[in-house]
Amino acid sequence: MKNVLIVVFFIIGLVLFVQFVQAQTVDEIINKYMDARGGKDRLMALNSLYMEGSKQMMGNEIPIKIIKVQGKLARTEFEAMGQTGYTIITPEKGWMFIPMRSQNVDPVPEERLKMMQGELDIAGPLVDYKTKGNKVELIGKDTVKGGDAYKVKLTNAAGKETTFYIDTKTYLVVEISQMMGGMNGDQKQREVVTYLSDYKEADGIMFPMTINSPGGGMMGGSTTFDKVEVNKPVDEKLYKP
Repeated sequence: MKNVLIVVFFIIGLVLFVQFVQAQTVDEIINKYMDARGGKDRLMALNSLYMEGSKQMMGNEIPIKIIKVQGKLARTEFEAMGQTGYTIITPEKGWMFIPMRSQNVDPVPEERLKMMQGELDIAGPLVDYKTKGNKVELIGKDTVKGGDAYKVKLTNAAGKETTFYIDTKTYLVVEISQMMGGMNGDQKQREVVTYLSDYKEADGIMFPMTINSPGGGMMGGSTTFDKVEVNKPVDEKLYKP
């Protein structure tokens, strides 16, 4: 009986040790990720972001602009049919205007709004993740575009899971995977994979200049940015349709 208890305590201790080592390892990876992007202090000092480029969408190249204010606004504008379409996300409400579908400004459905409100965090959920109520776990390694990457699963306070693939050499995020519902009330969940590449520096912070989501529709296609500005004033008129 004594020997059995010793073995049991040894196994429990080993499990706790492995969990401790893994926790230390995932934090080390995230710290290196923040350093690779420009440092935690710079990332947490991000107040606004402006990105300009073009998106390959449904066989067309469409000019696109992204305007964000930390915790307050995530606005995406695109030109289509001679008009400017947009999505607007705020902590309370969201709106969509897609001119190729309708001339109406539609509210973003509640469930989709909750999902898209993660865009209000400019630095991203990995930065200062504990304070934000997020949990992280290192779940192994994988290959992304021929290179090795750490797989870090993040679960936010609402229970939504997102897997970040962090390159083992550059420590930059090269892929993001998450389950998302469809448009127009379609509740069927599907995996959405996004590839990030061509990182460039702006005001000491690295940003991916190419973002590619395989697949069709509004969410699919490749976006290439050629202009990034940080911490510039944002007109309050952009917060509403």
